[in-house]
Amino acid sequence: MRGIKYVLLVAALFCCFSAAPTKSQAQVSIGIGVGPSCPYGYYGYSPYRCAPYGYYGPEWFVGGGFVGAGPYYHGGPGFYGHVNHSYDPRYGYHGGYPQHGPYQEHPDHFQSFHGSRYSDPGGHYHTEAQHGSYTHDHR
Repeated sequence: MRGIKYVLLVAALFCCFSAAPTKSQAQVSIGIGVGPSCPYGYYGYSPYRCAPYGYYGPEWFVGGGFVGAGPYYHGGPGFYGHVNHSYDPRYGYHGGYPQHGPYQEHPDHFQSFHGSRYSDPGGHYHTEAQHGSYTHDHR
């Protein structure tokens, strides 16, 4: 009887350790999604609040839409566009902000835009001395 117990124990251990390990498959997906829907674009830094008309220059809008900023930027590499940093809350702007909504072409078609800096999509400013003078004809 004692011999049968050992045989059964050895057989059970053999079955446990000889079974092929199963591979578990994990899938990781990271999605950034789409940026906020704002009539005149949104700031390129958290919390990605809607920017007022006049913050972004015309080169930030292509084909009736905003090229995006921050992690939602979908334009080409190395892009810098004109901004008016007096509309940036990091530099003291305390005026109103538009509500979320679709892009709206401003009635003056950027004629009243006054760019004060260049900015990359992440909201990092550069001066015109670093990129040349502003020559956009606002059309």
